[in-house]
Amino acid sequence: MTLTQEQQDILGGSKGETMAKVMQTLVLYGDAFGAEKMVPVTSTKGHLVTSFGLKVMKPVYNLMDQLIEGGAFSKQKFSVDPKPLDPNVPASFLEKIVFKKFMYSMQDSYDSQLAKLGLIDRDSYTCTCYMDEVGNIPKKGDYLSWAESSAVVYANSVLGARCNRNSGIIELFGSIAGFVPYFGLLTDEGRKATWVVEIKTTKKPEAQILGSAIGMKVMEDVPYVKGLDKWIGNELTDDAKAYLKDFGAATASNGAVGLYHIDGLTPEAKELGESLIAEGAKVYVIDDDELKRVQDNYPVMWKDISAAPKLCFVGCPHLSMAQLKEWTDNVTEALKKNGLSKVSVPTVFTAAPAVCEEFSKSPYGKKLKDTGIILSYICPLMYMNNPLCKKKAVITNSNKLRTYTTSRYYRSDEILDIITKEVK
Repeated sequence: MTLTQEQQDILGGSKGETMAKVMQTLVLYGDAFGAEKMVPVTSTKGHLVTSFGLKVMKPVYNLMDQLIEGGAFSKQKFSVDPKPLDPNVPASFLEKIVFKKFMYSMQDSYDSQLAKLGLIDRDSYTCTCYMDEVGNIPKKGDYLSWAESSAVVYANSVLGARCNRNSGIIELFGSIAGFVPYFGLLTDEGRKATWVVEIKTTKKPEAQILGSAIGMKVMEDVPYVKGLDKWIGNELTDDAKAYLKDFGAATASNGAVGLYHIDGLTPEAKELGESLIAEGAKVYVIDDDELKRVQDNYPVMWKDISAAPKLCFVGCPHLSMAQLKEWTDNVTEALKKNGLSKVSVPTVFTAAPAVCEEFSKSPYGKKLKDTGIILSYICPLMYMNNPLCKKKAVITNSNKLRTYTTSRYYRSDEILDIITKEVK
């Protein structure tokens, strides 16, 4: 890799031993992927994926201490993925003990380390840092150093920024050094589509299932999607962005997609069109039958597949303001129709702290609270990743949560039906 004089000096120790190690790590990372050079991180803010204070992560805490002691702070303030705990979210007495005493016993001290390293503020814990209310919105063409898969794919695809699917900690090193290796999705060639996906459904496809189907088919490749604009339009409205948020998260978790292009809609597809499609690209046709096949093949991880749901999570990734309002209206109307005042299954909607705060102040806040639904900043995935919660009959409309936990997937319309009808 060719380094600038500034980068060579840092590697040689001009800014201390700790910074030299950070730069050396980034150089080794770039060499592993054939990067020819480093490029400056140009976004105004960073984002970290590692938000949870798991007791077993002692090497991470030791590393953070070394960075702080060595003065290797992030050059940009950063947001971080959601916290794993919220006392308002339903949990048994035993689960609470496991969470606080065994699993996330390092949460408070880790939060303190993050604050010293450059955390924006206490409300910056979310996987959807690009929401207007949060304010970490990269510009088109910005080079980023992020790792959160759903945020990376959104930034690349919907915002037109440039970021590889980095690992946790590597993302922090890029923000500390101010440089990232130039390869993969940072390059023009790496952003070309090697798959053409043709949408031929008779109705608007569920974002989570469509993303899942594409992710499992193309894996880490870049898809160019045709025909979706018919259902979500040619402008990046709030509804379109919310759809693409959930769609992208599914492509990234059910596969390893870091970038997709939507014909006539996403920035690069609008600007460059089909010139983004690489020669010899494969074709994948998606119709109603294909989406049904995909959903029908999702495994049910419950011990008793006929068990009544004990908990429902909606919002992985975190919900947008528009989604919260839509869900609130839909739940209220469905409850009234079914003669109920509150949901029949304990239900948690999750969103960024800043979104939760603004939503709660609006008339919608009381409207949602009256349904019995809990609004939380929690990370459902972190809540579920323990032996006790794995045994729970938890339902969700998130393909990401389904993939990484024992949660059972239902479409959004199915979720609405389940939580607003009397349990038999």
